[in-house]
Amino acid sequence: MQVLALVPGGISEQLLFFPTLEHLKQVFPKADISVVVEPAAVAAYRVSKVVKSTIPYPFGKNNSPADWANLLGVVRDREYEVVLTATQDWATALLLWLSGIPTRIGYQGSANNLFLTATVPDKPQQYAAFRYHDLLGPLDLVEPCPEIAINVPQGDIGWVQGQLQTQEIGDQGYVLMYPGPADSPAKDAYPAENWVAIAQDFQRRQPGLPLVLLQQPETAEAVKAIAQMVPSLKIIRPDNLGQIAALVAGANLLLATDSYVSELGVALSVFTLALFGANAPAVRLPPVEDTEQRFLGITSTTNQVADIAVDTVLSKVWGEG
Repeated sequence: MQVLALVPGGISEQLLFFPTLEHLKQVFPKADISVVVEPAAVAAYRVSKVVKSTIPYPFGKNNSPADWANLLGVVRDREYEVVLTATQDWATALLLWLSGIPTRIGYQGSANNLFLTATVPDKPQQYAAFRYHDLLGPLDLVEPCPEIAINVPQGDIGWVQGQLQTQEIGDQGYVLMYPGPADSPAKDAYPAENWVAIAQDFQRRQPGLPLVLLQQPETAEAVKAIAQMVPSLKIIRPDNLGQIAALVAGANLLLATDSYVSELGVALSVFTLALFGANAPAVRLPPVEDTEQRFLGITSTTNQVADIAVDTVLSKVWGEG
């Protein structure tokens, strides 16, 4: 069976869609699964267990009539039997209708109701992985949504082990910090001076536990500023998502803004404390009863991550509030 999924959004959204694809593969082990994703989100599928191929496509305002026509041609050529779409716009619904895919499933809405063969209610207030998993209802797959599962390439694990050895980080583990940005409309990060205060508190209470800063292009300036004020911090610069995942997997604790990094913490069952701005923790983190408090979210009262007090973060870290 040839299956296609259209998943707009960044790497976080792809990771949250993984359980839906995993469930499909469990029920239809011979299915070939392809996904249509934003070009910048293709990197997520380095750690996918089940996706055969990715099709880059600029959803939304960035696409052109030529992009649309090219995607239609690709979809028609591959003769998919089932398509799941997390989109609700007229152009995409029309494209799927023109594609001739027999089973077309999406959320209820004027365009999807007209052009798709089956729709389900959209429940955006629930955990996003559950929301995506609802798309399997018309296929009679009504079992509970599985947890996010990823596959970290062995080469990426080896790269991280080499980095830890170079940085003289032993078997005691480490705390991993990712300073931002947040996956919110404002794209706000947590201020460097706040990370410095958190790092200094860790060094005072747990002087033997290494602190590692995860540096990516989007955090380069913040990491530089933090390291200047706390030069004893370790800095690791992964080159791809598999290496980031391997680094997250080895952490005793992950402190991060609401991002693809915090989603990796969930997928790898690492103790994760995530700072939220516009998004609600209930939408981005699994329900508490399913996680035994392994994943905690701190929400800003102003929808700006920068406004979360350092004392609030530390009280959660040390279980003092």
